[in-house]
Amino acid sequence: MKRRLTPLTMLVAGLTLAAAVIAPEPSALAAAGMPTPGALVWSDEFNSPAGTAPDPGKWSYDTGGSGWGNGELQYYTSSTGNAAADGQGNLAITARQENPADYQCHYGACQYTSARLITAGKFSRTHGRFEARLKLPKGQGTWPAFWMLGDNVFTDGWPASGELDVMENVGKEPGTVWGSIHGPGYSGANSSSAGYTLPNGTALGDAFHTFTADWGPDSITWYIDGTPYSRKTKATTPEPWVFDHNFFLLLNLAVGGYWPGPPDSGTAFPQSLLVDYVRVFELASAPSPPANAPGTRIQGYADKCIDVAGRQSVDGAQLQLWDCDTAASEQWTFAADGSIRSLGKCMDVAWGSTSNGARVQLTGCNGNAAQQFVLNNAGDLVNPQADKCVDVADWGSTNGARLQLWDCAGSANQKWWRMA
Repeated sequence: MKRRLTPLTMLVAGLTLAAAVIAPEPSALAAAGMPTPGALVWSDEFNSPAGTAPDPGKWSYDTGGSGWGNGELQYYTSSTGNAAADGQGNLAITARQENPADYQCHYGACQYTSARLITAGKFSRTHGRFEARLKLPKGQGTWPAFWMLGDNVFTDGWPASGELDVMENVGKEPGTVWGSIHGPGYSGANSSSAGYTLPNGTALGDAFHTFTADWGPDSITWYIDGTPYSRKTKATTPEPWVFDHNFFLLLNLAVGGYWPGPPDSGTAFPQSLLVDYVRVFELASAPSPPANAPGTRIQGYADKCIDVAGRQSVDGAQLQLWDCDTAASEQWTFAADGSIRSLGKCMDVAWGSTSNGARVQLTGCNGNAAQQFVLNNAGDLVNPQADKCVDVADWGSTNGARLQLWDCAGSANQKWWRMA
């Protein structure tokens, strides 16, 4: 769908833009909530005195007025007039309507200046929680972003390097945040982006908001203020998953461009993107429950319980309905990583499928999205990757009735509850 990037000055590329469509928030994703992260591994709190330049040990500048592949109108400078601490615990990246040094842009003499900061060569990482608390600018033509590029962008170019947009906003959509991934074959596609619009006409520039992306080996989940609004997975990405190497961070405020359009008479300058902090954490590690961890039975249709066919710890064993009893194969532990475990293995969707009828089975725990389940307050046992429910196939009520994924319908054969 909409596209904003492009790699650094030497790597400008033309892009095809598509209409922006706000994706609805999957109910299963909302139910999943936001996990607690692991250890903090990198941060910048921006607590310097007013006028202080960004920490050179953490940030470098991308400068120029090439348009950055998007037809942008600003010249990115290394001036503290465009990027400096505000003395109140924030970094201010400020766009100004000016040309103090006869800067030349792709369209002639530049009309605006701003800043684009990068951590390339100073900090990059594979996987983790990437988070920033931001107050966004306002006005038609403003385009702030907190995002990431693969380290190999300098050698392999974009989109082969991959791009992960934690937060993008355009002034003509003041209440909408966008999270996206871009790679070979899925840049500018609706399937690679999703947006979330604040309720009641609230604008993102009215207050600070926290924007987060949890990037794991097989999935990326986006949050605003702790609410998850999008999830993309390796299993559902049709082209190569390029999120398997180090990425560095970028913060910038663009002016104009193909997606936001130019400023208009109602756009006041200067405009600032205020950055309270940027923090990077390890993802939460969820150790396997000990063998003697207390479990719970999961009861459902026909007053029977979820059980493992054959009642043995065998990879690929079908999950089924069975009379509720005290067998170990009916004892389930809800782990902190979102998995549901029995007999030392995890509830799993066969082949990572997201289709109706996909088999629900027991297999070795691997942390991927096919092993993430949420039992919500409505009694739906949901796989967020598929946004589908664990279902008793064909409404079977006898011992051995098999379990599958199916569109959530609120029906009796999809209702589950924990019992002692």
